[in-house]
Amino acid sequence: MKRLNFNWIAFVAGRHISHGRKNSPSPVFSVLGIATGVLALTIIIAVMNGFQMGFIDSILEISSAHLRIQGVQVEDEAYLSARLRSLPEVLSVLPFEEHNILLRGRQSGVSGALLRAVPVNALELDTGLRDRLEIEGGRFNLNEPFSIVLGAELARRLMVNVGDEISILSFSGGIQASDDDNMYRVSGIFRSHFYEYDLSWAFISLETAKALNPDDNSVQKHTLAIKLNNRWQDQKAMEEILSVLNSMGEYAEGVTLSSWRDYNRAFFGALRTEKLMMFILVGLIFIVVGLNIFQAQRRTVLERREEIGLLRAMGASDRAVRFIFVWDGFVIGLLGAGLGLVPGLLIAFNIQTFFSLLEAIVNFFIININNLFFYNTGGPGGPEEFSLFSPQIFYLKEIPSRVIAHEVILIFMFGFLSALLAAWFASGKVSAARPAEVLRYE
Repeated sequence: MKRLNFNWIAFVAGRHISHGRKNSPSPVFSVLGIATGVLALTIIIAVMNGFQMGFIDSILEISSAHLRIQGVQVEDEAYLSARLRSLPEVLSVLPFEEHNILLRGRQSGVSGALLRAVPVNALELDTGLRDRLEIEGGRFNLNEPFSIVLGAELARRLMVNVGDEISILSFSGGIQASDDDNMYRVSGIFRSHFYEYDLSWAFISLETAKALNPDDNSVQKHTLAIKLNNRWQDQKAMEEILSVLNSMGEYAEGVTLSSWRDYNRAFFGALRTEKLMMFILVGLIFIVVGLNIFQAQRRTVLERREEIGLLRAMGASDRAVRFIFVWDGFVIGLLGAGLGLVPGLLIAFNIQTFFSLLEAIVNFFIININNLFFYNTGGPGGPEEFSLFSPQIFYLKEIPSRVIAHEVILIFMFGFLSALLAAWFASGKVSAARPAEVLRYE
């Protein structure tokens, strides 16, 4: 097979691109189409990653942990926790127990909640939990008997603040409800920025939870929440933890070990499906632009039959001539993807500034239009300020954004390959041109 001279192909293709389409806007529209698709997909996926990873981090750091060991007897808990903390993959071990309860404030109705009992030094044992809980009032203090820490929305619903007292109306597992002499004093109010936890979570100490049911003679068991240095290494960590449990013999009977992949499978699967569908929907832009490039390139091949015949008569092979037109798609794809990726990353890394600027521009026009049509004619008062993600509607402090390197590369390749493949398939007609027939009447 004859070796291609890519220097010659690049030279001819450069002349073709720079001089051959002065009156055709198609290449410009193709570049702008690819740039728009890459820009939009980069920003959308970054914001989606921000929301999704925020949810995942909240679930794993506050609720689920990376691994769970259930059914651990209290007398074996300290020994097992110490063994687990010595493993290199393990970051922290936190014992806990959970109960579904009904809470009542002094001046309000009843609200259901999930009560999690943890050690009084829980935030020292689990730094991930500490980092995810923002203390809005008081302190995360469980040292005092019958002290409780509430989620911010739960405290708002119960109409209580730090220092107020609340009571437990019912307690799962047969534990006695509190009476007027055993009121719980709110020692702190936290906000996790995950609405479900802020609305329905409360913390007490393990000692207080045990004191609530002194008549229970059954063996008390806790669950160990294990955080790893790298949650993606959960399978390796599980193998080492299982070896520790097996070494304990009969003391580990009835103990079960599970990973975050197991008890969050449905939720995380839904998030993956959501991201995939967003990729597909926004990726339709690349399909439309690719079809436009395909039609433009095919028309160009037909219009340049004489030039193709001349190149073929001078000794250029079918593949060499075809690569000239493919080079056109290569340049369009590379230029379009590059022009879309650079501003897309700038916006994704400064998403809060971008939305603030966008809101300022919209509000500027709203205020000026309102002044023009209402104030000058004695109309109603000024309009409310426009906000894309108003805190009154969305449970957001700020818009999250997270850029993942391999997804950025994938988006860039989508834009680049849509133009390159379209040019490759459109240039297939080059081999149909016969120099003798094309140049017969020239």
